[in-house]
Amino acid sequence: MSNSPCDIGLIGLAVMGKNLVLNMEDHGYSVAVFNRTTSKIGEFIDENPDRKLYGATSIEDLCANLKTPRKIILLVKAGPPVDDFIELIAPHLDDGDIIIDGGNSHFPDTIRRTAEVEARGLRFIGTGVSGGEEGARLGPSIMPGGSESAWGEVKDIFQAIAAKVGEENEPCCDWVGPDGAGHYVKMVHNGIEYGDMQLICEAYFMMKHSLGMSAQEMHEVFARWNEGELESYLIEITRDILAITDEETGNPLVEMILDTAGQKGTGRWTSASALDLGIPAPTIVEAVLARAISAQKPDRVAASGILNGPDSSYEGDAAELVDAIEKALYCSKICSYAQGYALIRAAAKEYDWELDYGSIALMWRGGCIIRARFLERIRDAFANDPGLNNLLLDPFFREAIDENQAAWRRVVSEAVKLGIPTPAFSSALAYYDSYRRDTLPANLLQAQRDYFGAHTYRRVDRPEADPVHTDWVGITRKLQGRD
Repeated sequence: MSNSPCDIGLIGLAVMGKNLVLNMEDHGYSVAVFNRTTSKIGEFIDENPDRKLYGATSIEDLCANLKTPRKIILLVKAGPPVDDFIELIAPHLDDGDIIIDGGNSHFPDTIRRTAEVEARGLRFIGTGVSGGEEGARLGPSIMPGGSESAWGEVKDIFQAIAAKVGEENEPCCDWVGPDGAGHYVKMVHNGIEYGDMQLICEAYFMMKHSLGMSAQEMHEVFARWNEGELESYLIEITRDILAITDEETGNPLVEMILDTAGQKGTGRWTSASALDLGIPAPTIVEAVLARAISAQKPDRVAASGILNGPDSSYEGDAAELVDAIEKALYCSKICSYAQGYALIRAAAKEYDWELDYGSIALMWRGGCIIRARFLERIRDAFANDPGLNNLLLDPFFREAIDENQAAWRRVVSEAVKLGIPTPAFSSALAYYDSYRRDTLPANLLQAQRDYFGAHTYRRVDRPEADPVHTDWVGITRKLQGRD
């Protein structure tokens, strides 16, 4: 391709970057590319000789071959590399040009970068991109935030390459909000993804260990579940995973995989944000901790020969338990999403973001890892009540849990009796039971805090009055006759 100005530039030709470039070019956009390892630029151009691509020889060359306002996507490792490239790019840009961070950056960095880039007369977008390699190539979920005036400049490109859903082919991409809002929503998306994955794993683990089901039998169960309310990408791929045989041993491939889970940090970020904002997200947190304890494989192997527990075999009706596990999974999933949305709502208040919660659900309906039929219900919930405080209060979800909670409680109870760990199922149920109670034992906790630290408390008969302190030690001494 000649070096006529391109529609957009991209830096970072790893797999995600390459696929996103090809996706943009598929939709008629010319793309200038650059990579720190310059040999990858020529290789990529040579692999795609008939496409509207330009291989830049330097950052200056890249910027010189873009239409104005220039738009440059960074798909580099999160952290200092993003700041490094901003410093390299900025001197070659003009007022109003746009830098786009498409990586998994931590939202506080995006808040900072938006302010810093805007102070230079430029514009900044921090956008979450979900869907992995396949999504980048065929249509991801895209969650942009940052300098709002930049949205009109990139909207057509972003919505063209995003996944499409529904009869009207709606793009899974819309403007999220100011500065770090896009990356925050992507972070919570990943936290919900952690919860979803752990819940599915617990359903698998319970069927395997309490019922002795084979991978093929569980494949058939997940295939059936994917035809109902649980229909989703993660249920679909679990179905597929359980059907694959290891060529070397003839065993189900899943059983040949070491049970130590990895993580890249977004689940921890979500958990930390929940703690910072004081928003309970126990199912997401337990999913992160489940990965952490899985990584302690040598310790667990040693402990398995020392610590005792009950026999994990279930003696009742297997089909009934499988049906109950499906219902428990559905209820727990509702709670996990409720936690994620409550966290997004709290962050919007904390960081002064005006967010469209139904639009966020739409962005997650296609392209991303947590895409599911379920998300249409969330969109409807916020369409019916934009001020909805918690998904559990929506009539559809309230009725769904009412219908299925007996089975949910049974599964958690059976898991405890059988010694099968279900931290995500259990924490989701505890969240539900805590949220639905008008009183909790925090009155005793406040008394304890006031006893040992004079932290004070409020009285139920005067809740709006100033906090009070009781001389617990003095009263106790009198009651014991020591004063």
